[in-house]
Amino acid sequence: MTRTIVESAAKTAIIGFDQPFCVIGERINPTGRKKLARELEAGDFSTVELDALAQVAAGATMLDINAGVVYNSNPNPNETEPPLMRKVIMMVQELVDIPLCIDSSVPAALEAGLEVCKGRPLLNSVTGEEDKLELILPLVKKYNVPVVAISNDDTGISEDPEVRFAVAKKIVERAADFGIPAHDIVVDPLVMPIGAMRTAGLQVFELVRRLRNELGVNTTCGASNISFGLPNRNGINAAFLPMAISSGMTSAIMNPMHTLEMDAIRAANFLTDNDPHGGVWIKKNRVPPAEGEGRERGGRRRRRG
Repeated sequence: MTRTIVESAAKTAIIGFDQPFCVIGERINPTGRKKLARELEAGDFSTVELDALAQVAAGATMLDINAGVVYNSNPNPNETEPPLMRKVIMMVQELVDIPLCIDSSVPAALEAGLEVCKGRPLLNSVTGEEDKLELILPLVKKYNVPVVAISNDDTGISEDPEVRFAVAKKIVERAADFGIPAHDIVVDPLVMPIGAMRTAGLQVFELVRRLRNELGVNTTCGASNISFGLPNRNGINAAFLPMAISSGMTSAIMNPMHTLEMDAIRAANFLTDNDPHGGVWIKKNRVPPAEGEGRERGGRRRRRG
């Protein structure tokens, strides 16, 4: 059974088909968050601290860390992103004890994060583009970490699921050439917006099944991509995630603060026997008895009948 091991200094998480779904908290990312971007450029990490603590409290298994701020003072990310990535990771891992996912399109920022991150983080990401394969896979091997493999290559992102599967297979094979095992590759098959492509859901479910059965790899996605541009996005996401899980998806980068989606994941874990006896579900949903209900004075439980 394929198992991808990720670790912090204190905790181990396992991504796998026989494991609870791995929720990778997405909120520490300035993309599309102008206020957070301004704060990070100014050296203000207060929102990062709040987001880290809140996501762990909400049930995240891991936290994604993205420091991709476009500085007004210096637009070159190769100069600005590596030191910022170091600072954010060092700060976050002092606050929380769950594993991290180092997220950047800048190879120097990925290595900067790897240099300071404790444990065994997930690296996000490598693509099928030749230059990225040659830059990122040696880092994966050097630091002995798992990596997210995104199913696009030098031709871009294909709408054809056969092409996306072929790209994923290519990355797995190239990784093997570097001595990187398939269980350390977590494939992102690229979820398309259902509003723009009506077969997007069906495509990704079939891709996930093939990736599991033919390549034996774990999978992930940006879960909210499926609902982009549509009303009631949480409702769509909450339907999509259990369907993806039943197809074999084992993790997602998502917002754990969305209760509806987290409830859907916990229910899916229970229904797929990845929450034995429903322990997590029952603990999360048990309604505490009203004050004094079912008990006599002195705290003894009242007998029935």
